[in-house]
Amino acid sequence: MLPAIPLRDGAAIPAIGFGVYKVDDTEAETAVGLAIDAGYRHVDTAEMYGNERGVGKAIRASRLDRDDVFVTTKVWNDHQGRDATLRAFDASLERLGLDHVDLYLIHWPAAANDRYVETWRTLVELRDAGRVRSVGVSNFQESHLRRIIDETGEVPAVNQVERHPWLPQPELIRFHQEHGIVTGAWSPLGRGRLIDDPVLTGIAESHGVSVAQVLVRWNVQQGVVVLPKSVTPSRIRSNLAVEGFVLTDDDLAAIATLESGQRTGSHPDVVS
Repeated sequence: MLPAIPLRDGAAIPAIGFGVYKVDDTEAETAVGLAIDAGYRHVDTAEMYGNERGVGKAIRASRLDRDDVFVTTKVWNDHQGRDATLRAFDASLERLGLDHVDLYLIHWPAAANDRYVETWRTLVELRDAGRVRSVGVSNFQESHLRRIIDETGEVPAVNQVERHPWLPQPELIRFHQEHGIVTGAWSPLGRGRLIDDPVLTGIAESHGVSVAQVLVRWNVQQGVVVLPKSVTPSRIRSNLAVEGFVLTDDDLAAIATLESGQRTGSHPDVVS
């Protein structure tokens, strides 16, 4: 198994997680069950995904000890602010059917609403009360991170952002490293748009693996938590199977040429 990545609060997060964005409750239950059977021990969901019940059912049906599965969920933008966040957290726990989550994130800064600092203080409150083990953020840019750190003195354990070879976010990664923040990568396959890239297909062929495996390995090799998503059993298994090869310096240099700044999801500045 791939090693877990230490978090600043003493916990550790599995390097590869199973993402369930745009998967409904019923399908999520099936897919998470397949993922756990394949060896995943990290599941990433969110209030907004509408599938926390299915995720929780699959985790409970696995018969694994609760501490053997790392569960992440997120508070949605409409529920920022202390009281709304506390209610949203309780509702997520109820839907999951769990007594705690391992990582709770602010889904987007939604800066126009100006509630993310208050929300961040609330997540820290939940952590200090023992209701969640680690707290972090998602889709925060450096300015958002600086503000919550400066105003609260608390540094997020994780910042989960869109990351793939088109959008490697090197400046943000450097800021994370300077402050002990672990990077999480969503949309690591560029929502499938990178699968046919000739540079990546050439690297994949040279290692006898798939392009998806190259993209997962690219993040893992840089110490980034990666969250591939699939509901296809063979792909669920193969996305986890990236221990048998290492990307060379030449591979990494070739992948670096793909940087374009192109996003496949929304820019944090326009989400409210």
